[in-house]
Amino acid sequence: MTTKVMTFNVLQGGEERFDDILNFLARASPDVLVLQECVGWDDGGRLRRVAEALEVPQDDAHLVLGQSRSRGSGRCYHVAVVSRPGLRSVSVHNNRHFLGHCIVQCELDMNGPVTLFGTHFDAHQEKLRYVEARFLRSLMDAEAFREGQYLLAGDLNSLSRKDPYPVDLEDRLRKAGTDKYGHPPRFDVIDDVEEYGWVDALQARPATQKWVTARRNRGGVTIDYRTDYVFASPRMAERLVSAEVLEVGDISDHNPLVATFR
Repeated sequence: MTTKVMTFNVLQGGEERFDDILNFLARASPDVLVLQECVGWDDGGRLRRVAEALEVPQDDAHLVLGQSRSRGSGRCYHVAVVSRPGLRSVSVHNNRHFLGHCIVQCELDMNGPVTLFGTHFDAHQEKLRYVEARFLRSLMDAEAFREGQYLLAGDLNSLSRKDPYPVDLEDRLRKAGTDKYGHPPRFDVIDDVEEYGWVDALQARPATQKWVTARRNRGGVTIDYRTDYVFASPRMAERLVSAEVLEVGDISDHNPLVATFR
């Protein structure tokens, strides 16, 4: 028996693309789904429709909408978790002094208790995301993490130095006018996450050669990125079967990442 864990940024709430998003999710059929940019989902209607598409009970034991602080525009980029296994001990961390959006922390049963962190890190600067990565550390006991079952899934808006970026990435970023990763590009956040002991599922067990979750074209410069991740604690990584990026076309500006565990 396996469990599929997916992270997917739906882009500004989905809106006119929502039916296509539901059809995609029904086909992919993840068991645990972490969604970012759930803008306008406050009344719970869209979250319940996601649960219906996945044939998951539409109740608090299987759904949670993590409330994120509002941006200057007034929009709230919420993080949602939809889980076939029942959710226990749900906490939403959204301290504006440390987090750009929020972290949803919950425990679920995957042949034993697994602690899941679903999140969406800040989109603006690596130094802000580094604060978020350090806040994540504060939510865990290091020894319990090393010996326990933990998952981290979300759009971390950060780059991994292990992904195959071109040698001229710095020049491309400057030409594109993209500042969010720094000049030269920084890898502090993913370095910190991996230094703590998290295992990048896509690096550990890639099912295909696909790795790009966000393709961007700015100023006529196209750059491929991966900013979406599923990480596992060392013990949880022992159960990892495979991980892959799924192409979604134009239903979002992110491709979801799914990791399968025994």
